[in-house]
Amino acid sequence: MADHDLSGYERTTFTHGGTRRRVLRRGTGPAVIVMAEIPGITPKVLEFADRVAAIGCTAVLPVLFGKPGRDPDPRAHGKLQTGLYGASTLLQVCVSREFTKLATGRSSPVVTWLRALAAHEHERCGGPGVGAVGMCFTGGFALAMAADDRLLAPVLSQPSLPLPIGRRRACAVDTSAADLAVVRERCERDGLTVLGLRFRGDKFVPGDRFAMLRRELGDGFRAVELDAADANPEGVLPPHSVLTEHLIDEPGQPTRAALDEVLDLFRTRLLDGGAESASGTMEA
Repeated sequence: MADHDLSGYERTTFTHGGTRRRVLRRGTGPAVIVMAEIPGITPKVLEFADRVAAIGCTAVLPVLFGKPGRDPDPRAHGKLQTGLYGASTLLQVCVSREFTKLATGRSSPVVTWLRALAAHEHERCGGPGVGAVGMCFTGGFALAMAADDRLLAPVLSQPSLPLPIGRRRACAVDTSAADLAVVRERCERDGLTVLGLRFRGDKFVPGDRFAMLRRELGDGFRAVELDAADANPEGVLPPHSVLTEHLIDEPGQPTRAALDEVLDLFRTRLLDGGAESASGTMEA
């Protein structure tokens, strides 16, 4: 229950299309883009990034919103300050045109910037390609990024956009039909695996959303669906964040098994030579 001082992380920036953002980096080896959930890059997100770096990859964390390292637990800053911080971050996201909150059939505009970051990190770090993890608000970004052949290991952890207001949005992910068609083709042609994680009963990630991904991607979509009882009871919110706030990091725990499956996907696709090398020819 304390802020992370970001020690051990290189602090850089990346600019594309006139947009400059801060980026945190740790490790060596093929890049994995780690996109944080709201309210931002928390200590738990950094713990996950540490695990990515520990297996031999470079964890790359773009600062999309929030203050990196700030602990969202009310016990760290008090309920009032935590509430104000969370509200300000949510407002920042809601007014931004870079994130698609309600629309279906669209990829969020920020995905263009993220694809460019992935291409840059692939060139910088080497390896057969790049991995990506989106969490909650950013969950679907990893799917849209996989329209680029360089993305070899996409992970959608509790993908929450579009906000599931109404059945149509509950069955959708914030990815355009064109991007989804490319990902489907890659699953069929190249054996791409898209890994999805959620807690059953999570109102932000309805089961219909994963059912749609199964229909669209077939065997290319692998779902890890956990019971609410599997979540860390010390989490402040109801079961939602599989890899961070609701992780029980102990052998034999279902959330730990889900984390291990994510890391195994990165090992297989990025480190063990189990996937074909990315062509690197597509534009970001």
